[in-house]
Amino acid sequence: MAKRDYYDVLGVSKTATKAEIKSAFRKLAKKYHPDISKESGSEEKFKEAEEAYAVLSDDDKRKQYDQFGFNGPQGSGFGGFSGGMDMDDIFSMFG
Repeated sequence: MAKRDYYDVLGVSKTATKAEIKSAFRKLAKKYHPDISKESGSEEKFKEAEEAYAVLSDDDKRKQYDQFGFNGPQGSGFGGFSGGMDMDDIFSMFG
């Protein structure tokens, strides 16, 4: 599957604030987390949102993404995303 623009994944503009990015991710996490959703393809949608959030919520990674796209500087990429948020991680964001 081809990667989609991280801003499109989260449904935010390129000028979105950190709060808007976090809010958009929370909504998607609630909807697509594999422990909650039984919808076909929800796990992939969750992982896609998780990856987008990991990049866009980090100032340095976001700056690199905005400047160079998915590949990062010199085509090095973002070093792979390990993911792995469980429900405790998601709900701790609401505290």
